Amino acid sequence: MKFIYKEIARLSNESIQQTINSLQDYITILNDIAKANTYEDLECSMNLPFDTELLKIVQGLASKKITDKLKYVILIGIGGSNLGTKAIYDALYGFYDLLQPTRFPKIIFLDTQDEEVLAKTKILIERLSDKEEILVNAISKSGGTTETAANLEVIYAALTKKFGDVKDRIVFTTDVGSKMYQIATKKGIDVLNLPKLVGGRFSVFSAVGLFPLACIGFNLENLLRGAQNMRSLCLRSASEDNPAAISAAILYLHSVSGININDNFIFLPQLESLGKWYRQLMGESIGKENKGITPTVSIGSTDLHSVGQLYLGGPKDKISTFIYGEHPKYEVIVPENTEFDLVDTIPQKQIHTIMYAIVEGTLSAYTKQELPYLVVALDKISEESLGEFMQFKMMEMMYLGHLMEVTTFDQPQVELYKVETKRILNTK
Repeated sequence: MKFIYKEIARLSNESIQQTINSLQDYITILNDIAKANTYEDLECSMNLPFDTELLKIVQGLASKKITDKLKYVILIGIGGSNLGTKAIYDALYGFYDLLQPTRFPKIIFLDTQDEEVLAKTKILIERLSDKEEILVNAISKSGGTTETAANLEVIYAALTKKFGDVKDRIVFTTDVGSKMYQIATKKGIDVLNLPKLVGGRFSVFSAVGLFPLACIGFNLENLLRGAQNMRSLCLRSASEDNPAAISAAILYLHSVSGININDNFIFLPQLESLGKWYRQLMGESIGKENKGITPTVSIGSTDLHSVGQLYLGGPKDKISTFIYGEHPKYEVIVPENTEFDLVDTIPQKQIHTIMYAIVEGTLSAYTKQELPYLVVALDKISEESLGEFMQFKMMEMMYLGHLMEVTTFDQPQVELYKVETKRILNTK
């Protein structure tokens, strides 16, 4: 992964370095947490990729649940229990599910409440011939999330109606001692735990993300290796190149000058869910105490034809992060003898060459409009590159929260809607 910022961030190197220097004490703290390799600090999520015992447990349970008949993993969770896994799945598999209808197993994500989705999932279950074709992973850190509980009950009822006892096809992922944990223990349902201090949006390298990904054949070792390598870079001192600290410093400096929208412009449509994962990471981590940076997600080149005018000609209140891949997996070439001759510059060009020209043209336009931006260039879309990127962004958020003087790891206002929802349901 390449992180590019010099000159294009439209900040002086001196101001960036001065801000990074102010993080040195916190960098030292993070290094101490990494050396301790425990789960006793709020930042402990960065130790997850090094937890060999966790990997062993996850892979052991996955091998117990995977059968040759497995077709669908139904993941029931919302927010941090869902977004990280979906980001990785969509990047490598999910975005192409429509084009690969015979590839199995697939993950079906049930997050919010939608009668039609649940109704059609019930029909899918009714058409199955063997319970080993399906596996349900219900995830709730608190063990009492309304949306997750409702979806779980509907799916469990449909499965038991079709197959009878299906407890061996259910796995719960939750905190030790939660209501979900207690019920799993009582009913004999397999349960995976996550460290108490690891919040949902930082949990992708815990059992929350690793178990469902293991069940569909992802290479977890490569995913974690990418995260491990990136953590080393993001623990470098203020005097060295530390990508997470640099990125956080730039976002912070622009925010205090009034540029408080961070647009993630992704020129890889299969990474749209990754953008949504980052949107939660930033929104919940620093959006508090009347402070915050608003994260948005744009997809290239599609959104150049929808919001490009706004970004290039509208108010200069945004800093953009352009994300693209340098090396494609496949070589697709426009024919030499084109049938329609609509654009004379595309014959015999690789599709990647055309997209890269669009990326370069966009960056050039942003430069000429004197708009600040950053660039993240992924080598290719793989488990390892995704692990790198997600660790980079999680540690970026730790540094950014420190600079903005907010508690990065809580989300107190999210509880407001949960309390009101349960109060209203009590009256229905």
